[in-house]
Amino acid sequence: MSLHWALICHGLITLTIVVSFLCGQWRIFQGTPISSIHRFLTFGAYQYFLRFIGAVFGDRGTNLILSVEYYCWDRPNPILQLIYLAIIGTTYYIIVKTSFSYIPGYYLSEAHRYASFLAIAVGILLFLVTSFSDPGTVKADNVSRYLSAYPYDNIIYTEKECPTCKIPKLARSKHCSLCNRCVARFDHHCGWMNNCIGERNTRYFLAFLLWHFLLCIYGTIAIGLVLAGRLKELQIVHVLTVYYGVDNSLRSLAPYVVQTFKWQDYISWQKKLIEARASTAALKANIAGMTTEGKPQESKCKSFFRRSLLQDTEAIVKKNVYDKGFFHNLYEVVFPVSTRASFLHTKSKSG
Repeated sequence: MSLHWALICHGLITLTIVVSFLCGQWRIFQGTPISSIHRFLTFGAYQYFLRFIGAVFGDRGTNLILSVEYYCWDRPNPILQLIYLAIIGTTYYIIVKTSFSYIPGYYLSEAHRYASFLAIAVGILLFLVTSFSDPGTVKADNVSRYLSAYPYDNIIYTEKECPTCKIPKLARSKHCSLCNRCVARFDHHCGWMNNCIGERNTRYFLAFLLWHFLLCIYGTIAIGLVLAGRLKELQIVHVLTVYYGVDNSLRSLAPYVVQTFKWQDYISWQKKLIEARASTAALKANIAGMTTEGKPQESKCKSFFRRSLLQDTEAIVKKNVYDKGFFHNLYEVVFPVSTRASFLHTKSKSG
């Protein structure tokens, strides 16, 4: 019975870590342990590691770690790609050596030997496709077509020129200093992929993340069933295989949660601006009240029903011209504008 409780605890811990890592920044989890675990996994753990290195080896050790970080993350190189492949290959090798001897078992058929290999192969394929696909490079010969597809909203994005490429800077695009190119609908530069994530390969990147999340669930359930089957013979599978789901998900997904929500930043800035204006108006009103003598004091009843200064200020513009609804936005990710027939037809006309 104790092993059953161990399996339940293992599943709950795995679920908590995965949900915290992937969803801990969501507003619904703010102020909860999920948010705290997310901050520790994505930021705190590395900071504690740097402090430990600094305490043991001094500034020289810290500078060495920061130099390695700079070389791996801030320069285009295949080191992290090789590390990912090494992690996946080593993990699968451990699984084969420690778990395949118990498959087929009481709960798992022999088909899971081949299913696990297929799952790993699909993950590596998505990794390679994302790494070597065009993220949506904007060039002089296609910038005019991209301009018609991504118009300026004149709030966050206004018409200007990329100082490096010397071409018009698209709305929602960015010039990547690592790749030295402008990328349409730029999301981020992924060091593990050694590639930008943009308009044309976001679909592969999201498929990669989703597949590894499902791979984590599959690995956790499969290992749990292996352990449950071995309960009948009072044998326990190697400890490393128990945490395959956590290892595989966290080590392969860790670098990919890097997003910039510019529109939310704009809304937050607008709120702060309106609050500042309201505070200024209230201060002016108080000063005016102090300097005017003989003016009858406003009754409490009238003051209560008087409109707030915040209500008199301008409303925040919340209309995002790029938010066309969940399904339409998803359609743009799965079927990028530059891959559609209308975009290619425009190309042939311009050529």
